[in-house]
Amino acid sequence: MTSTPDRASARQFYYRFLVELWGAEPAQRARLAAELVTDDFAIRRGGHDDPARGPKALLALVEQSTALFDDIDVRIDQGPIADGDMVAARWTFTGSYRGGLPGARAPEGTRVAFSGLDLVRLADGRAAEYWVSSDADHLMRQLQVQS
Repeated sequence: MTSTPDRASARQFYYRFLVELWGAEPAQRARLAAELVTDDFAIRRGGHDDPARGPKALLALVEQSTALFDDIDVRIDQGPIADGDMVAARWTFTGSYRGGLPGARAPEGTRVAFSGLDLVRLADGRAAEYWVSSDADHLMRQLQVQS
């Protein structure tokens, strides 16, 4: 049976999901991902027809998203707002580009920042679904990637 979290629990969960997981040392991320999401967890992103599923999918997303950056800071700008089993928030990711993205002309060490919105559906205290929308175009402009 799925229970609806109280607002304080939902907010606390989202802090762990965003700030702790995305800011964790790589060795800690797999454990956190397994704790935070259901086995059938689904990541739903624009442009992707089939959702990536499970803790390993979340771990892959975090690792892929952080691999090109040092000095990462992820902060919650607005929210989280909790309503029933849903939690929403606006966030900003900042970091120093370490190089390696094909087509990027920004020098290593370039500081970048971009924002996004998350919507997370909770089930029994864990994330069951995750919708993310980020300003990837703004990030690519900072990295001087030409389309």
